[in-house]
Amino acid sequence: MNNNDIADVLAADNGITKTDARKLVDGVFAAIADAAAKGEEVSLNGFGKFKVKDSPAREGRNPATGAAMQIAASKKLTFAPAKAVKDKLNG
Repeated sequence: MNNNDIADVLAADNGITKTDARKLVDGVFAAIADAAAKGEEVSLNGFGKFKVKDSPAREGRNPATGAAMQIAASKKLTFAPAKAVKDKLNG
């Protein structure tokens, strides 16, 4: 399922145009990305939480040559599903 598929479902379920539904879908994802960029946690009741986690710098290996290399610190966006979603996945 992709953004267009989600927009199609929203349009059909709510009696709005596909164009308007696509704008809403894009707006939701943009809001989540903007909040994550600010380091905020996004909690969606009944669905889950998006959290920003810091990954520290570390030493790794180049898989092609085996040479040691430094991997820079970075931020990662993680998702933790809510219990309702876990229950739906597991029957």
